[in-house]
Amino acid sequence: MKRYIFYSMMIGLITITLGCGNQSQTTPSLVRVKCDTVRAFTSSNKLQFPARIKAAEEVNMAFKVSGELTQVLAQEGKSVRQGDLLAQINPRDYELQLQAVEAEWQNIKAEAERVFDLYADSVATTSDYDKARFGLQQISAKYENAKNQLADTKIYAPFDGYIKHCLFDPPTVVGAGMPVITLYSSSMPEVEIYVPSSVFYRQNEIASFNAKFDFLEERVTLQLISISSNVNSNQLYSVRLALPSSMKRRPSVGMSAMVEIVFRTTSENIVEIPTSAIFHENDLDYVWTLVKEKVVKRPIEIAQLHTNGTATITSGLKTGEIIVIAGVNKLKENQYVKVQPQASKTNTGGLL
Repeated sequence: MKRYIFYSMMIGLITITLGCGNQSQTTPSLVRVKCDTVRAFTSSNKLQFPARIKAAEEVNMAFKVSGELTQVLAQEGKSVRQGDLLAQINPRDYELQLQAVEAEWQNIKAEAERVFDLYADSVATTSDYDKARFGLQQISAKYENAKNQLADTKIYAPFDGYIKHCLFDPPTVVGAGMPVITLYSSSMPEVEIYVPSSVFYRQNEIASFNAKFDFLEERVTLQLISISSNVNSNQLYSVRLALPSSMKRRPSVGMSAMVEIVFRTTSENIVEIPTSAIFHENDLDYVWTLVKEKVVKRPIEIAQLHTNGTATITSGLKTGEIIVIAGVNKLKENQYVKVQPQASKTNTGGLL
Protein backbone atom coordinates (compact mmCIF):
# COMPACT_ATOMS: atom_id res chain seq x y z
CA MET A 1 0.00 0.00 0.00
CA LYS A 2 2.82 2.37 0.87
CA ARG A 3 4.54 1.49 -2.40
CA TYR A 4 1.31 2.23 -4.33
CA ILE A 5 0.95 5.64 -2.67
CA PHE A 6 4.62 6.48 -3.42
CA TYR A 7 4.24 5.63 -7.14
CA SER A 8 1.04 7.67 -7.36
CA MET A 9 2.74 10.72 -5.89
CA MET A 10 5.65 10.40 -8.30
CA ILE A 11 3.34 10.16 -11.31
CA GLY A 12 1.48 13.33 -10.15
CA LEU A 13 4.71 15.27 -9.73
CA ILE A 14 5.89 14.27 -13.20
CA THR A 15 2.56 15.30 -14.74
CA ILE A 16 2.64 18.72 -13.00
CA THR A 17 6.24 19.29 -14.07
CA LEU A 18 5.52 18.47 -17.72
CA GLY A 19 2.42 20.69 -17.68
CA CYS A 20 4.34 23.68 -16.31
CA GLY A 21 7.09 23.19 -18.86
CA ASN A 22 4.65 23.19 -21.79
CA GLN A 23 2.93 26.30 -20.41
CA SER A 24 6.19 28.23 -20.13
CA GLN A 25 7.07 27.39 -23.74
CA THR A 26 3.80 28.77 -25.17
CA THR A 27 4.35 32.11 -27.02
CA PRO A 28 1.92 34.28 -28.95
CA SER A 29 1.82 33.56 -32.68
CA LEU A 30 3.77 36.05 -34.87
CA VAL A 31 2.39 37.52 -38.07
CA ARG A 32 4.27 36.27 -41.09
CA VAL A 33 5.24 39.02 -43.53
CA LYS A 34 6.98 39.11 -46.86
CA CYS A 35 9.85 41.57 -47.05
CA ASP A 36 12.15 43.01 -49.66
CA THR A 37 15.26 45.18 -49.76
CA VAL A 38 15.04 48.80 -50.90
CA ARG A 39 16.99 49.21 -54.13
CA ALA A 40 18.52 52.28 -55.72
CA PHE A 41 16.48 53.57 -58.62
CA THR A 42 18.12 52.29 -61.77
CA SER A 43 17.25 53.35 -65.26
CA SER A 44 19.02 53.78 -68.53
CA ASN A 45 21.88 56.30 -68.44
CA LYS A 46 20.47 57.65 -71.69
CA LEU A 47 16.88 58.53 -72.44
CA GLN A 48 15.44 59.91 -75.68
CA PHE A 49 12.49 62.25 -76.11
CA PRO A 50 10.84 63.81 -79.18
CA ALA A 51 11.54 67.52 -79.51
CA ARG A 52 10.13 70.50 -81.38
CA ILE A 53 11.99 73.55 -82.63
CA LYS A 54 10.36 76.76 -81.48
CA ALA A 55 11.20 80.43 -81.93
CA ALA A 56 13.25 82.05 -79.21
CA GLU A 57 10.66 84.84 -79.13
CA GLU A 58 7.15 84.85 -80.57
CA VAL A 59 4.63 87.68 -80.16
CA ASN A 60 1.08 88.43 -81.27
CA MET A 61 0.95 92.00 -82.57
CA ALA A 62 -2.22 94.00 -81.88
CA PHE A 63 -3.43 97.59 -82.06
CA LYS A 64 -3.88 99.51 -78.82
CA VAL A 65 -6.93 101.23 -80.35
CA SER A 66 -9.86 99.92 -82.38
CA GLY A 67 -10.76 100.79 -85.95
CA GLU A 68 -11.04 99.66 -89.56
CA LEU A 69 -8.02 97.79 -90.89
CA THR A 70 -6.78 99.62 -94.02
CA GLN A 71 -3.32 98.15 -94.66
CA VAL A 72 -1.50 94.89 -93.95
CA LEU A 73 2.01 95.22 -95.35
CA ALA A 74 3.29 92.03 -93.76
CA GLN A 75 3.24 88.75 -95.71
CA GLU A 76 3.38 85.31 -94.15
CA GLY A 77 6.83 83.76 -94.31
CA LYS A 78 8.55 87.03 -95.18
CA SER A 79 11.35 88.51 -93.11
CA VAL A 80 11.00 91.95 -91.54
CA ARG A 81 13.41 94.36 -89.89
CA GLN A 82 12.94 96.12 -86.59
CA GLY A 83 10.88 99.28 -87.12
CA ASP A 84 9.18 98.15 -90.36
CA LEU A 85 5.51 99.13 -90.71
CA LEU A 86 3.40 95.97 -90.58
CA ALA A 87 -0.25 97.13 -90.49
CA GLN A 88 -2.42 100.24 -90.12
CA ILE A 89 -6.02 101.09 -89.23
CA ASN A 90 -7.99 104.12 -90.50
CA PRO A 91 -6.59 107.16 -88.58
CA ARG A 92 -9.42 109.56 -89.54
CA ASP A 93 -11.27 109.65 -86.20
CA TYR A 94 -8.06 109.89 -84.21
CA GLU A 95 -6.75 112.75 -86.40
CA LEU A 96 -9.97 114.72 -85.80
CA GLN A 97 -9.77 114.02 -82.08
CA LEU A 98 -6.17 115.24 -82.01
CA GLN A 99 -7.06 118.45 -83.86
CA ALA A 100 -9.85 119.24 -81.39
CA VAL A 101 -7.69 118.56 -78.34
CA GLU A 102 -4.79 120.51 -79.82
CA ALA A 103 -6.99 123.60 -80.32
CA GLU A 104 -8.24 123.33 -76.74
CA TRP A 105 -4.70 122.89 -75.50
CA GLN A 106 -3.45 125.99 -77.33
CA ASN A 107 -6.33 128.10 -75.90
CA ILE A 108 -5.80 126.97 -72.30
CA LYS A 109 -2.04 127.26 -72.66
CA ALA A 110 -2.32 130.88 -73.79
CA GLU A 111 -4.65 131.78 -70.92
CA ALA A 112 -2.42 130.02 -68.40
CA GLU A 113 0.65 131.90 -69.61
CA ARG A 114 -1.18 135.24 -69.11
CA VAL A 115 -2.10 134.24 -65.56
CA PHE A 116 1.50 133.24 -64.90
CA ASP A 117 2.69 136.68 -66.06
CA LEU A 118 0.13 138.47 -63.89
CA TYR A 119 1.07 136.33 -60.91
CA ALA A 120 4.71 137.24 -61.44
CA ASP A 121 3.72 140.94 -61.30
CA SER A 122 1.70 140.21 -58.11
CA VAL A 123 -1.56 141.06 -59.90
CA ALA A 124 -3.13 137.55 -60.02
CA THR A 125 -3.97 135.66 -56.86
CA THR A 126 -2.50 132.38 -55.78
CA SER A 127 -5.86 130.70 -56.42
CA ASP A 128 -5.89 131.95 -60.03
CA TYR A 129 -2.33 130.76 -60.48
CA ASP A 130 -3.12 127.24 -59.18
CA LYS A 131 -6.22 126.93 -61.38
CA ALA A 132 -4.24 127.92 -64.45
CA ARG A 133 -1.39 125.53 -63.62
CA PHE A 134 -3.63 122.52 -62.96
CA GLY A 135 -5.80 123.26 -65.97
CA LEU A 136 -2.73 123.35 -68.21
CA GLN A 137 -1.49 120.03 -66.79
CA GLN A 138 -4.86 118.42 -67.41
CA ILE A 139 -5.18 119.54 -71.03
CA SER A 140 -1.52 118.68 -71.71
CA ALA A 141 -2.12 115.09 -70.57
CA LYS A 142 -5.23 114.91 -72.75
CA TYR A 143 -3.24 116.27 -75.69
CA GLU A 144 -0.48 113.67 -75.24
CA ASN A 145 -3.10 110.90 -75.03
CA ALA A 146 -4.65 112.03 -78.33
CA LYS A 147 -1.22 111.99 -80.01
CA ASN A 148 -0.49 108.51 -78.64
CA GLN A 149 -3.81 107.16 -79.90
CA LEU A 150 -3.07 108.47 -83.37
CA ALA A 151 0.39 106.84 -83.26
CA ASP A 152 -1.20 103.57 -82.10
CA THR A 153 -3.07 103.24 -85.42
CA LYS A 154 0.13 101.71 -86.83
CA ILE A 155 1.98 98.52 -85.89
CA TYR A 156 5.77 98.36 -86.27
CA ALA A 157 8.05 95.31 -85.97
CA PRO A 158 9.62 95.27 -82.48
CA PHE A 159 12.58 93.15 -83.64
CA ASP A 160 14.03 91.39 -86.67
CA GLY A 161 12.06 88.29 -87.52
CA TYR A 162 9.61 86.46 -89.75
CA ILE A 163 5.87 86.76 -90.19
CA LYS A 164 4.15 83.60 -89.02
CA HIS A 165 0.47 84.53 -89.47
CA CYS A 166 -1.61 87.44 -90.77
CA LEU A 167 -4.93 86.92 -89.03
CA PHE A 168 -7.08 89.61 -90.68
CA ASP A 169 -7.35 91.40 -94.01
CA PRO A 170 -8.74 94.88 -94.82
CA PRO A 171 -11.37 96.22 -94.33
CA THR A 172 -11.97 94.18 -91.16
CA VAL A 173 -12.83 96.20 -88.06
CA VAL A 174 -10.52 95.09 -85.25
CA GLY A 175 -10.76 95.85 -81.56
CA ALA A 176 -8.05 97.07 -79.22
CA GLY A 177 -5.82 94.19 -78.11
CA MET A 178 -7.10 91.81 -80.83
CA PRO A 179 -4.12 89.90 -82.35
CA VAL A 180 -3.59 90.83 -86.01
CA ILE A 181 -0.10 89.54 -86.84
CA THR A 182 2.04 86.78 -85.31
CA LEU A 183 5.77 87.48 -85.48
CA TYR A 184 8.70 85.34 -84.35
CA SER A 185 12.30 86.45 -84.02
CA SER A 186 15.06 85.58 -86.45
CA SER A 187 17.55 84.83 -83.66
CA MET A 188 18.70 81.27 -82.93
CA PRO A 189 15.61 79.10 -82.21
CA GLU A 190 15.19 76.88 -79.15
CA VAL A 191 14.54 73.18 -78.66
CA GLU A 192 11.65 72.14 -76.41
CA ILE A 193 10.98 68.70 -74.95
CA TYR A 194 8.57 67.34 -72.31
CA VAL A 195 9.82 64.90 -69.68
CA PRO A 196 8.08 62.84 -66.94
CA SER A 197 8.60 63.31 -63.21
CA SER A 198 11.16 60.50 -63.10
CA VAL A 199 13.48 62.73 -65.16
CA PHE A 200 12.47 65.95 -63.41
CA TYR A 201 13.58 64.59 -60.02
CA ARG A 202 16.88 63.48 -61.53
CA GLN A 203 17.74 66.81 -63.14
CA ASN A 204 20.79 67.21 -60.88
CA GLU A 205 22.18 64.01 -62.40
CA ILE A 206 21.93 65.16 -66.02
CA ALA A 207 25.34 65.34 -67.64
CA SER A 208 24.41 66.60 -71.11
CA PHE A 209 21.76 67.06 -73.79
CA ASN A 210 22.24 66.37 -77.48
CA ALA A 211 19.91 66.40 -80.47
CA LYS A 212 19.73 64.47 -83.73
CA PHE A 213 18.37 66.27 -86.80
CA ASP A 214 17.45 64.67 -90.10
CA PHE A 215 19.56 67.13 -92.09
CA LEU A 216 22.72 66.60 -90.01
CA GLU A 217 24.82 63.46 -89.61
CA GLU A 218 26.42 64.37 -86.27
CA ARG A 219 24.60 65.07 -83.03
CA VAL A 220 24.35 68.64 -81.75
CA THR A 221 25.16 69.45 -78.12
CA LEU A 222 22.48 71.55 -76.43
CA GLN A 223 22.60 73.83 -73.40
CA LEU A 224 19.87 73.82 -70.76
CA ILE A 225 17.88 77.08 -70.53
CA SER A 226 15.21 76.11 -68.01
CA ILE A 227 13.08 73.28 -66.66
CA SER A 228 9.53 74.20 -65.74
CA SER A 229 8.47 73.34 -62.19
CA ASN A 230 4.81 73.06 -63.24
CA VAL A 231 3.32 70.10 -65.08
CA ASN A 232 1.00 70.37 -68.06
CA SER A 233 -2.28 68.50 -68.55
CA ASN A 234 -0.32 65.35 -69.46
CA GLN A 235 1.70 65.50 -66.21
CA LEU A 236 4.89 66.39 -68.09
CA TYR A 237 7.52 69.06 -67.45
CA SER A 238 8.67 71.47 -70.17
CA VAL A 239 12.42 71.67 -70.84
CA ARG A 240 13.91 74.50 -72.95
CA LEU A 241 17.26 73.91 -74.62
CA ALA A 242 19.55 76.28 -76.55
CA LEU A 243 21.26 75.44 -79.83
CA PRO A 244 24.97 76.35 -80.15
CA SER A 245 25.57 79.82 -81.57
CA SER A 246 28.27 78.38 -83.85
CA MET A 247 25.74 76.15 -85.63
CA LYS A 248 25.89 77.04 -89.33
CA ARG A 249 22.80 75.21 -90.62
CA ARG A 250 19.96 76.24 -88.36
CA PRO A 251 16.81 74.12 -88.01
CA SER A 252 13.56 75.81 -89.00
CA VAL A 253 10.85 76.67 -86.50
CA GLY A 254 8.40 73.76 -86.24
CA MET A 255 10.93 71.12 -87.24
CA SER A 256 11.08 67.94 -85.14
CA ALA A 257 14.11 66.22 -83.65
CA MET A 258 15.14 63.60 -81.08
CA VAL A 259 16.87 64.78 -77.91
CA GLU A 260 19.01 62.42 -75.86
CA ILE A 261 19.52 63.04 -72.13
CA VAL A 262 22.70 61.57 -70.66
CA PHE A 263 22.81 60.98 -66.89
CA ARG A 264 25.93 60.82 -64.73
CA THR A 265 25.27 58.15 -62.08
CA THR A 266 22.27 56.84 -60.22
CA SER A 267 21.57 58.79 -57.03
CA GLU A 268 21.21 56.81 -53.81
CA ASN A 269 18.62 59.31 -52.60
CA ILE A 270 16.12 58.02 -55.15
CA VAL A 271 15.03 54.43 -54.58
CA GLU A 272 12.64 51.96 -56.13
CA ILE A 273 10.19 49.71 -54.23
CA PRO A 274 7.21 47.49 -55.12
CA THR A 275 3.91 49.36 -55.09
CA SER A 276 2.44 46.62 -52.87
CA ALA A 277 4.55 47.98 -49.98
CA ILE A 278 2.74 51.35 -50.01
CA PHE A 279 -0.34 52.11 -47.91
CA HIS A 280 -2.23 55.35 -47.28
CA GLU A 281 -3.31 57.09 -44.09
CA ASN A 282 -4.75 60.61 -43.80
CA ASP A 283 -3.87 61.41 -47.44
CA LEU A 284 -0.21 60.47 -46.84
CA ASP A 285 1.86 57.56 -48.16
CA TYR A 286 3.69 55.14 -45.85
CA VAL A 287 5.65 51.87 -45.81
CA TRP A 288 6.50 49.44 -43.00
CA THR A 289 10.22 49.14 -42.31
CA LEU A 290 11.63 46.18 -40.38
CA VAL A 291 13.65 47.20 -37.30
CA LYS A 292 14.79 44.42 -34.94
CA GLU A 293 11.91 42.07 -35.84
CA LYS A 294 9.36 44.92 -35.38
CA VAL A 295 7.60 46.99 -38.04
CA VAL A 296 7.90 50.80 -37.94
CA LYS A 297 5.75 53.11 -40.05
CA ARG A 298 7.75 55.40 -42.33
CA PRO A 299 6.33 58.33 -44.39
CA ILE A 300 7.52 58.53 -47.99
CA GLU A 301 7.24 60.76 -51.05
CA ILE A 302 6.33 59.09 -54.34
CA ALA A 303 7.82 60.52 -57.52
CA GLN A 304 6.19 58.18 -60.01
CA LEU A 305 4.26 54.91 -60.21
CA HIS A 306 5.54 52.62 -62.96
CA THR A 307 3.62 50.14 -65.05
CA ASN A 308 5.91 47.28 -63.97
CA GLY A 309 4.53 47.36 -60.41
CA THR A 310 7.25 49.52 -58.88
CA ALA A 311 7.35 53.09 -57.57
CA THR A 312 10.10 55.70 -57.52
CA ILE A 313 10.58 57.18 -54.02
CA THR A 314 12.39 60.51 -53.53
CA SER A 315 12.49 60.69 -49.72
CA GLY A 316 11.82 58.55 -46.65
CA LEU A 317 13.86 55.46 -47.56
CA LYS A 318 17.48 54.55 -48.14
CA THR A 319 19.09 51.83 -50.18
CA GLY A 320 19.47 48.56 -48.26
CA GLU A 321 16.59 49.03 -45.79
CA ILE A 322 14.11 46.17 -45.33
CA ILE A 323 10.42 46.87 -45.98
CA VAL A 324 7.24 44.81 -45.84
CA ILE A 325 5.76 44.21 -49.28
CA ALA A 326 2.69 42.05 -48.48
CA GLY A 327 -0.08 42.32 -45.90
CA VAL A 328 0.76 45.94 -45.06
CA ASN A 329 -2.83 46.86 -44.15
CA LYS A 330 -3.00 44.29 -41.31
CA LEU A 331 0.02 45.52 -39.33
CA LYS A 332 0.31 47.87 -36.38
CA GLU A 333 3.10 50.14 -35.17
CA ASN A 334 5.95 48.29 -33.35
CA GLN A 335 4.30 44.92 -33.96
CA TYR A 336 6.60 41.87 -33.87
CA VAL A 337 6.59 39.92 -37.10
CA LYS A 338 8.22 36.88 -38.60
CA VAL A 339 9.79 37.25 -42.00
CA GLN A 340 8.67 34.66 -44.50
CA PRO A 341 11.72 33.20 -46.20
CA GLN A 342 11.97 33.87 -49.89
CA ALA A 343 11.47 30.97 -52.24
CA SER A 344 14.67 29.57 -53.69
CA LYS A 345 15.13 30.17 -57.37
CA THR A 346 17.09 26.90 -57.74
CA ASN A 347 14.96 24.71 -55.41
CA THR A 348 11.37 25.29 -56.49
CA GLY A 349 8.92 23.90 -53.93
CA GLY A 350 11.70 23.09 -51.43
CA LEU A 351 12.01 19.53 -52.68
CA LEU A 352 15.76 19.33 -52.19
